[in-house]
Amino acid sequence: MRNLQYPGRSPVAAPNGIASTSHPLSTQAALNILQQGGNALDAAIAACAVQAVVEPASTGVGGDCFALYSPSGGDSIVAFNGSGRAPSGLSSEWLLEQGISKIERQTPHSVTVPGAVDAWVQLNRDHGSMELAQILAPAIAYAEHGYPVTQRVSTDFAASLWALDEDARAVFAHNGEPVPLGARHSQPQLAATLRRIGEKGRDGFYKGAVADDILGKLQGLGGTHTQDDFDRAIGDYVTPINGTFRDHQVWECPPNGQGVIALMLLNIMGGIDKFGDHPITADRIHHEIEAGRLAYRDRGAVLADPTFSDVPISEMLGTAYADLLRSQIMPDKRIDPLPASTLPRHASTVYITVVDRDRNACSLINTLYEGFGSGIMAPESGVMLHNRGMGFVVDPDHPNGIAPGKRPLHTIIPGMVTKNGRTTMSFGVMGGEYQAFGHMQFLTRHFDFDMDVQMAMDTPRFFPDPFEDVVELEEPIGADIRDALAARGHNIRTAGRPIGGSQAIAIDWETGLLTAGSDPRKDGCALGY
Repeated sequence: MRNLQYPGRSPVAAPNGIASTSHPLSTQAALNILQQGGNALDAAIAACAVQAVVEPASTGVGGDCFALYSPSGGDSIVAFNGSGRAPSGLSSEWLLEQGISKIERQTPHSVTVPGAVDAWVQLNRDHGSMELAQILAPAIAYAEHGYPVTQRVSTDFAASLWALDEDARAVFAHNGEPVPLGARHSQPQLAATLRRIGEKGRDGFYKGAVADDILGKLQGLGGTHTQDDFDRAIGDYVTPINGTFRDHQVWECPPNGQGVIALMLLNIMGGIDKFGDHPITADRIHHEIEAGRLAYRDRGAVLADPTFSDVPISEMLGTAYADLLRSQIMPDKRIDPLPASTLPRHASTVYITVVDRDRNACSLINTLYEGFGSGIMAPESGVMLHNRGMGFVVDPDHPNGIAPGKRPLHTIIPGMVTKNGRTTMSFGVMGGEYQAFGHMQFLTRHFDFDMDVQMAMDTPRFFPDPFEDVVELEEPIGADIRDALAARGHNIRTAGRPIGGSQAIAIDWETGLLTAGSDPRKDGCALGY
C-alpha cells in the first residue's frame, strides 16, 4: 500500500465490472457499455473507438490492433492479430530500384494496409454481444459534437504537429498552432466514417467512399496500394504463446509482435537477484538494462512475420537460452560490444483492458505507431494513417525485409496472466519499442517487489534504446544511481518524455473483487461499478 501522505493514486476496486484506459472519456464509455449489458469485448471496442477520436495522435481507425480475450476468465486465451500487411506492389527490390534504402515516416511506403477496423468487426462478430453501431455511438458523438483537449493529448499534439500533412493540419492546427489545451475539438469527417463503419461493418471502411479516399491519397503520393490490397486486409486468430513467471502463466500474441521478447526478458530476470526491496537501485537497473540489450539485439536479428520467416520461438523461450543470456551479464560493467546472437536466422498507441461481470477479460491495444502515425490524412474521411511500415527494413535478405503482403515487426503487445486455469490479470503497456521491456518491468515489480497494479506502474522507468547507444531514465531516478550506472559504462540520458503508459486489471477469485490501475503518465483512469 502506498503512503497516503504522498501524491499518487490508489488502485480502483469494484465487484461487477471495471475498465482502465488512458483517457477518462474512453474509460467512461467502456463502463457505460458494461452497465448497458455489454461484455468486456464490447466495452473495449467502444473505448478504443472513443480514443481514436479523443486521443488521435495515439490511435485511430487508420491503425492496427492486437487483442487477447479470456472468455469467462479461464485460461483458453483467444489471440487476434489485426496488424496490416504491405501492399502487393511493394518490396525491398522495388524500393531499392527507386533509390530508397530506408522507409521514411512521411511517405506512403510507411503505410501498411490498416488492420484495426477489420479486427474490431471480427472480434465483435465472434465474441461481442452488442451491435457495432451501438458500440461506436459514443465515439461518433465526440467526433461530431466535440471533446476537450486534455493535458497529455495537448502535449502530444504539440510534439507531432511538425509531422502533419496539409490535410491533417486543417483538422489539428489553428493558425499554424496545435489545437490548444482545453479547447473543444471536433472531427466531423471522422464521425461520418465511424457511422459508416457502424452501419456497414468492414465494408464501411475497406470499400466504397472511405477506401476510395484513402487509396486516392496514398496513390497520389506514389503509394502502390490498391483495392485488392484492401480486400485482402483480413486479420487472423492466432495461437498465443506463453511462459511461466513466478508460478503464473504469462500470455502474449506470437510474432510478428514482440511479445516473445517480453517472455524472453521474464525468463532472464526470473533468475536474477532483486538486489533489495525496491526495483530502483543501481544493481537492479543495471541487470535489467543488460537483459534488455541482449533481448532487443535478438529482436532486431530474427523477429519477423512468421508466414515469411521461421522465427525460432522455441529456442528464444527455452530455459537454456535464458541461462546463456543471463550468464553474459557482468555485475560491474556493461557488455561492450554485445556478442552476436546465436539464434538461427531465416530468410507514443493506446492500451485498454476491461473485465465484466462474467469475468470475460479483454486486453486490447490499437495504434498509429508514432504521434499521428505517418502524418498523412485522407481528407474526406478524416482517417489518419499509421506508419507501421517503418517496422520493415529495406533488405530482401533480412527476415524483416519488406515484401508484398508481409507484416512488419510490430511493437504493440496485449498481455494476460493466468494461474490454476483462471485469468488473474489483464494488462498492457504503451510506448512503441519500450513495450516488451515494459511488460517485464511491470510484472517483476508486481510479483517480485509485491507492488499493487497501480504502484507497479507509478514507479519510475528506464529503457535501453535499441536504436541508440543510450539508456533513458525518467527524472525521479536520482543522481547517485545515474552516476553508478555511468560508472558501469552506460550512456545515461534523461528521458525527454514520460516512458510509455500502462493499464492493468487484477482478478481476485476468492473475494470476487476486481482491482485496476491506470498510468499517471497519461490522462486516463480506471473506473468500476
